[in-house]
Amino acid sequence: MRLGLKRKHKKRLPNRVREALQVPDSTNKTWSMDFMSDTLQHGRKIRVLNIMDDYNREMLAIEVGLSIPAQRVVSVLQRLEEQRGLPEKIRVDNAPEFIVKVFQAYCKNKILIQYIQSGKPTQNDYIERLHRLFREDVLDAHLFEDLEKVCILAEDWR
Repeated sequence: MRLGLKRKHKKRLPNRVREALQVPDSTNKTWSMDFMSDTLQHGRKIRVLNIMDDYNREMLAIEVGLSIPAQRVVSVLQRLEEQRGLPEKIRVDNAPEFIVKVFQAYCKNKILIQYIQSGKPTQNDYIERLHRLFREDVLDAHLFEDLEKVCILAEDWR
């Protein structure tokens, strides 16, 4: 029974090359970006975008929202560009927000995007360590009723 519906094919990611995790020799050489998830007290999911400088482990930005699309990621990067400039390289995983054209177009000719291999979070260890600390100190230590309280505590922690 053919109904004339098009089949959806799974989008394949290109093979990512494994690169050793290197310590940059100065600030603004390499940044790491990644998302975290948590829930509010009434069960609504939230997302947290963390951006850090790999050289001095400085937390550059924490963006909290119910959803954080690629355009919002780009606006956070634009804000950081005004404050301190852009890095030479950003290390990210294969989250949908990092592989869409909006993000790639912003980074083109400005920032080299270094993708880690799928299912290998240890290739982005700096941000994973930061996630552990942030989860212990903020997300697991408090019950949140709304996004405003998460934003306030996250900014205080930063």
